Amino acid sequence: MFENDKNDLSEHLVTINRVAKVVKGGRRFGFAAIMIVGDNKGRVGVGSGKAKEVPEAVRKATENAKNKMVRVHLKENRTIHHDVVGRFGAGKVILRAAAPGTGIIAGGPMRALFESLGIKDIVAKSTGTSNPHNMIKATFNAFKMSESPKSVASKRSKKLSEISIKNK
Repeated sequence: MFENDKNDLSEHLVTINRVAKVVKGGRRFGFAAIMIVGDNKGRVGVGSGKAKEVPEAVRKATENAKNKMVRVHLKENRTIHHDVVGRFGAGKVILRAAAPGTGIIAGGPMRALFESLGIKDIVAKSTGTSNPHNMIKATFNAFKMSESPKSVASKRSKKLSEISIKNK
């Protein structure tokens, strides 16, 4: 499905978790991986995969991420349009738009997510949990709640120039 896009997709491994199942002869190990795939132009997907070996878990997670890609509206292809808060479970993330040259100020899985998305300037803070699954889901919740000025204008039946925030 993504044969022509394979060259320009960036893949980030967020975490690998080793789990053990105790059986009669000892322990059987399995691996769970979380991957983030993005095109650096506003599309990103996250996927998880489980397998007996690490490479297979990573492959499954990558395929899962490619199938679950979503579009995020970016301002000038470098930041988000407005500040937004996302929640999932005990996790809460705060995403703030930043001025040019700020860079990505975020920790853990959120940094990989922003790099894959193509965001260059953003300030992010996560509170409540450091669980990578919940941090990523809270970040996606924040992206879902963010809106572009164009979509806000169409909802209000106004022109884009009437609702745009004037730069100071």
